[in-house]
Amino acid sequence: MNSRMIPALLLAASVLVLAGCSNPSVITLNDGREIPTLDRPEYDEDSGFYEFEALDGKPGKVNKDQVRTVKDL
Repeated sequence: MNSRMIPALLLAASVLVLAGCSNPSVITLNDGREIPTLDRPEYDEDSGFYEFEALDGKPGKVNKDQVRTVKDL
């Protein structure tokens, strides 16, 4: 194998493994709106907010009192 081929294969394998670790979710709010996320939201007890990454890659927060459910897809 070419010496440049091995690092490229390792990089490709790493990307595939990391992509398999993400777990898209949907946050359903009390008013019925749904927020799709790239990964499962994390709850911050200090602030009382769920923190997540939206589909466009931007970070987001939503108050715990507004959340009805958090479901994995």
